Amino acid sequence: MTVTKEFLQGCSDKFHNAMKDADRRIVICAGTGCVASGAIEVFQALEQKIKETGVNVKTTLDYESCATGKCAATGKAFTRLSKSGCQGFCQQGPLLSINLDPENIDAEDILYTNVRVADVEEIVNTTVKSGGIVDRLLYVDRQHQNQRCHGHKDIPFYKQQHRITLHACGIFEPEDIYEYIGNRGYEAARRTWTEMTPEAVCDEVDASGLRGRGGGGFPTGRKWKFALKENNPVKYVICNADEGDPGAFMDRSVMEGNPHCIIEGMMIAARGIAATEGYIYVRLEYPLAVQRMRKALADAEAFGFLGDNIFGTGKPFRIHLMEGAGAFVCGEETALIASIEGDRGMPKPKPPFPAQSGLWGKPTIINNVETLAAVPYIILEGSKKYRQVGTEGSPGTKIFALTGHVVNTGLIEVPFGATPRQIIFDIGGGVIDNSGNIANDMFKAMQIGGPSGGCLTEKHLDLPLDFDSLRSVGAMVGSGGLVVINKGTCMVKMARFFMQFTQNESCGKCLLCREGTKQMLALLDDVIAGEGTQQTVDLLEQVAHTVAKGSLCALGKTAPNPVLSTINHFREELDAHIFQKRCPAGQCKELAKPEILADKCKGCTACIKKCPVDAITGERKVPHKIDADKCIKCGECARVCKFDAVIGV
Repeated sequence: MTVTKEFLQGCSDKFHNAMKDADRRIVICAGTGCVASGAIEVFQALEQKIKETGVNVKTTLDYESCATGKCAATGKAFTRLSKSGCQGFCQQGPLLSINLDPENIDAEDILYTNVRVADVEEIVNTTVKSGGIVDRLLYVDRQHQNQRCHGHKDIPFYKQQHRITLHACGIFEPEDIYEYIGNRGYEAARRTWTEMTPEAVCDEVDASGLRGRGGGGFPTGRKWKFALKENNPVKYVICNADEGDPGAFMDRSVMEGNPHCIIEGMMIAARGIAATEGYIYVRLEYPLAVQRMRKALADAEAFGFLGDNIFGTGKPFRIHLMEGAGAFVCGEETALIASIEGDRGMPKPKPPFPAQSGLWGKPTIINNVETLAAVPYIILEGSKKYRQVGTEGSPGTKIFALTGHVVNTGLIEVPFGATPRQIIFDIGGGVIDNSGNIANDMFKAMQIGGPSGGCLTEKHLDLPLDFDSLRSVGAMVGSGGLVVINKGTCMVKMARFFMQFTQNESCGKCLLCREGTKQMLALLDDVIAGEGTQQTVDLLEQVAHTVAKGSLCALGKTAPNPVLSTINHFREELDAHIFQKRCPAGQCKELAKPEILADKCKGCTACIKKCPVDAITGERKVPHKIDADKCIKCGECARVCKFDAVIGV
């Protein structure tokens, strides 16, 4: 099948004709987070209940009965019930949105949050049948007098974002290729393959200023040009979907919510470098993303977008999907290539760079999911429009996974140049304490960039977030993890958490990375155990700088970042562990002084009965006391105390 402009228009017409009689659209978020919370069960219950009421409902559209430009529409109104990918507001899932203008994906809607199967009957009776609103399911804005928000456009979490890459993720049915085509899908790919030269494609992407979203921030267009100038009949495009940072789920969500935009981005990249074959390297731990990507690839082949004759040019391009085993180091280019080739995922020295000699020794460009997903927009709207958002050195937007001690966790997309203050307090809804209450004065830090990143403190709240500004303060964008940290968190333990991760994920090839991360982890353990000295800190800093300087790949070079960030920004807290043998956050068990809080203890004697070493004394109905010298910190007293009176064990 040869895909032409007319073919694309015909597919688009089929979609819009099939939606012609829809009077409303109900969309259930079916990203991994909402699915885990019961979204599929809600979808099934909703379909069944709507049918029982006699309302005409369609979960799939009959495109086969639609001829080009003419659909066998019945004239009978129906409700379109569909799934979407991640809508981003993960804290509030499962999410259900109702749009009364199905042809306008940006129309006002009603958004219900934390929807359960038990809510379905009320939703159908109140909203679907009668057009009313179930107030109790609306989002409550805790920062603004508990105001109830109607839809996406009323909720601060969404209002403060600028969604380009994620725009369709929470709206499109991800497994419906017609809907993607019906919203200008594959038009950018057609344009590049039939109306532009490879040089023109590279120039347009280069002019947009798009930089790699996987962490390195290297200019995408420049990378493509390196591969284009290589004189080789076989070249490869690889999509790096091996997302491994703890708490990061940006790439997963794009694959789950809009898989065709990634395929289209790869097709454009293939045209730009004259590639003949592509690979999507995705983590085995992403079963839903794998399922939807496989379906999208199969549909793209069936429709003729992939194959031996791309857009009638006589040139081939096919894409294969490969599941990685979950090694963090395979996010590095050369390690990823080694894994695809069937070898152990270990990095190799550069040069040569993959653009010169990559997969099986052929010129190869590797971009991550988010980078490739931005490319169709650049081709359709132009590099100048893309540059209108973001900063001069970092144009466009960035997707972040916002987690930690913040009211609204989830997936966000903001222009480069947005500040931590805007992200945490406007989009995130503010900082919370360990009980979940809003406590903005509890803000302590924000870890950015995952294990490879660093911490931003209160003095950085107004720092514009972009590749260059973050590098200037010893941090990095990374793949896009943002963890908000409150004052109840020990920064030494936080550094240890990331060091444990990188030490586990080191491939072992470099002596400095293999042994250096192990030694840094041991030194942090000494600090947490109360065995640290000034020499410990000096050695920790020396090893960190050595590992950063001498490691082969980015994993080793950036592994010390959380440690150095803690030394630079939280030296007083580190010194308290070492010289005062005290953990200011009270999180390090070995440094905590066991104590029973007199104002909370009711003298019930439950702790006395459970203490295995008789370290607790006291009379009934009188506050008890712990002998710190006898206490072995087994935690039994805290476990049985109903009044949270025991601390430090």
